[in-house]
Amino acid sequence: SSPAVVDGVVYVGSGDGYVYALDAGSGQLRWRYQTGGDVDSSPAVVDGVVYVGSGDGYVYALDAGSGQLRWRYETGDGVWSSPAVVDGVVYVGSLDNYVYALDADSGQLPWRYQTGNWVDSSPAVVDGVVYVGSRDGYVYALSTGQ
Repeated sequence: SSPAVVDGVVYVGSGDGYVYALDAGSGQLRWRYQTGGDVDSSPAVVDGVVYVGSGDGYVYALDAGSGQLRWRYETGDGVWSSPAVVDGVVYVGSLDNYVYALDADSGQLPWRYQTGNWVDSSPAVVDGVVYVGSRDGYVYALSTGQ
């Protein structure tokens, strides 16, 4: 995945199923967390939490300092999309054809929206609208208050 760098730490997912936290200056491993599948999703790091999707169909919330699991949410299929985190909500697409809105603190599901095919693009959120592409050939504009 593409790395995220926050406060001197590099967070990156890997094809070996791990999310890694590395010291940006030395490259030394701080922690790693094993998911159940490839981690092609790029991590989003917000307020001390690393949010990332995995090929195992879960969205993970990991403590940025320790790598401890805070919560995970099971979608119906792999999560290649990179999460967007805005105003306490995690927005992410899944290969089960849905766009998910998850509470950033608890992982609870306020809403999801079904598209016509895979959602492997990463959402952008601007002015209360979630923009995301789907393999059905459409770009969706969804209200954050869905």
